[in-house]
Amino acid sequence: MFELSKQFWFEAAHTLNRTINAEPSRRVHGHSYRAIVTIRGDADGEDGMVMDLDYLALALEDIRNQLDHQMLDDIKELGPATVENLCAFIWRALAPRLPTICRIAIHRDASGDVCTYYGPRKSC
Repeated sequence: MFELSKQFWFEAAHTLNRTINAEPSRRVHGHSYRAIVTIRGDADGEDGMVMDLDYLALALEDIRNQLDHQMLDDIKELGPATVENLCAFIWRALAPRLPTICRIAIHRDASGDVCTYYGPRKSC
């Protein structure tokens, strides 16, 4: 069994209604995000790959284009623009194309924040 991961980066803005540090969070602000998508499976006996990385890259490019330089508040399917909701949103977007998806991790490296989502399947 192998795990194969690929990363993508995106810049996005949002607001967030919260009780701590509330005032700056309610104003429009942005973050640099790094997402890591992991799939899991056996290597194919014919080509020796779990998945060709170019197929994985194409799937990630589609979701990156939906998020990069966007106002996350405007993406209705996302809900409040938390790292938790970003993980779940990316999972839902990728699951039809990546049936062996195992986990999504969102990093905001500048602030040291990381959220990891394992989705409805417990395959990891």
